[in-house]
Amino acid sequence: QVQLVESGGGLVQPGGSLRLSCAASGFTFSSYGMNWYRQVPGKEREWVAGITSGGGITNYADSVKGRFTISRDNAKKTVYLQMNSLKPEDTAVYYCNAALDIRRYWGQGTQVTVSS
Repeated sequence: QVQLVESGGGLVQPGGSLRLSCAASGFTFSSYGMNWYRQVPGKEREWVAGITSGGGITNYADSVKGRFTISRDNAKKTVYLQMNSLKPEDTAVYYCNAALDIRRYWGQGTQVTVSS
């Protein structure tokens, strides 16, 4: 069955870094665009970053541009989100998303908390 399993979240001080990973199984990972979203309680889920199936094109929300980097390893069926210069407003549950045509798959999320 389809699975997306995020890891790497945690508590970090402002200015620190974290790298999130999302391991995929149960579908043809290399055919799917991959995205990271985040959500704060009481707010809508927000798109953070995306990468095309081959990894050649990446896009970022303005709020994270220059600080976050999305990448993927199709051989390992894993997508990453390197987060640098973290701010308290980056605190959220981060979700991995796979997208192809009308198909969408979601992970269970990993908590990132930025606090001193």
